[in-house]
Amino acid sequence: MEYPELTTANTDRIIEMAWEDRTPFEAIRYQFGLSEAQVIDLMRRELRRSSFLRWRKRVQEGISHKHLHKRNPEISRFKCSRQRAISGNRISKR
Repeated sequence: MEYPELTTANTDRIIEMAWEDRTPFEAIRYQFGLSEAQVIDLMRRELRRSSFLRWRKRVQEGISHKHLHKRNPEISRFKCSRQRAISGNRISKR
């Protein structure tokens, strides 16, 4: 699978965003240009097998809000209200 050029820091941030329940795949696509399939492949490569399987189960069971069509319509943000604001790939200071 083809990937954009990712630094170690970007790879770590993608994994962090993928673990966050409130961060949908669309936010990862917006910031890093990776499709859902590419994120899944990246998680499979970078995580231990047991960690990947646990993450994949959470995403598929509907516990998380990784897909915008599954999430509660009252949730209109990509991130926790206490998380630093992210614009593109840059994190702004509080």
